Amino acid sequence: MRIASLVVVTMTITPAFAEEPKTLKLVQTIPLEGKPGRFDHLALDAKGGRLFVANLSNDSLDVVDLKASKLVKQIVGQKKAQGVAFAPTLDRIYQGNGTDGVCNVFDGTTFGRLHTLRLPDADNVRYYAAKGLVYVGHGENAITAFDAKTYKVKATIKLPGAPEAFQIDSSKKRLYVNCLKPATVAVIDLEKHEVVAKYPLTLADGNYPLALDTKGQRVFVGCRKKPMVVVLDAATGKELAGVAIPGDIDDLFYDAKRGRLYASCGAGVLAVLEERAGKFTLVESIPTAKSTRTCLFDAESDRLFVVLPRVGDAAPELRVYKPKP
Repeated sequence: MRIASLVVVTMTITPAFAEEPKTLKLVQTIPLEGKPGRFDHLALDAKGGRLFVANLSNDSLDVVDLKASKLVKQIVGQKKAQGVAFAPTLDRIYQGNGTDGVCNVFDGTTFGRLHTLRLPDADNVRYYAAKGLVYVGHGENAITAFDAKTYKVKATIKLPGAPEAFQIDSSKKRLYVNCLKPATVAVIDLEKHEVVAKYPLTLADGNYPLALDTKGQRVFVGCRKKPMVVVLDAATGKELAGVAIPGDIDDLFYDAKRGRLYASCGAGVLAVLEERAGKFTLVESIPTAKSTRTCLFDAESDRLFVVLPRVGDAAPELRVYKPKP
């Protein structure tokens, strides 16, 4: 059973703010646990109806059952939990931990640890289903690719700067990665496992999240220094536009069906940008909580997942939205 059918039976929750957002409908709210601080990245098990959450401040990998609307497991000891990916055919979870400098692999059923790959300051993690590879951005200005089943390292790709978010375009066999100092988007050929282009940013700096429009061949880069989303031509790297957003962005997703961008900003705002007449504009700023920096949009289930950290007396929670219309 897919998530899209599951959330229909879940009681709709009224948003905490006065008016329901114009672009999103809140369909589920799930209480979480954790220390004050913030959460990091998320991964979805669509078939199993589970969300995996890197609980950075709690040093744990959290497992949320979306069917039961509850937190069911916290895998503790994940120091500086940052990136997370899920391989559905293997039922394995891949967790990048910055402090320990490792990528841990967990069984998706028992949650037992299957393997540990040592990578300094391991951060973002992506699963490339077409090739059965896991990519991990880490210290030493590099991304390492390893076999998701055997754990054998296939390549370590040197980058022009420290890696942040990256996304895979399987149709073009390209990986686009944000690199810091200098602010650059590096393009990696996934057949050769080498950098084939470097796109410098001039409109803004502090480029952390990145999203792709694979059909339109555009790269969206979320920047913190001069807060904005910079739009690049994926083939040439030309800066096509820059759209101002709230501060402290850390996740960015493109909704191709609606021509929208969802930007989770630590300033306490979920920003919604929409393309109208070929131009992106900020159409809605939805209040969240300070340090709500990460989210996940899944086009297949048509759901946006946003995790709010513990702030004061307010416990952490997961909000699940369905885009409108």
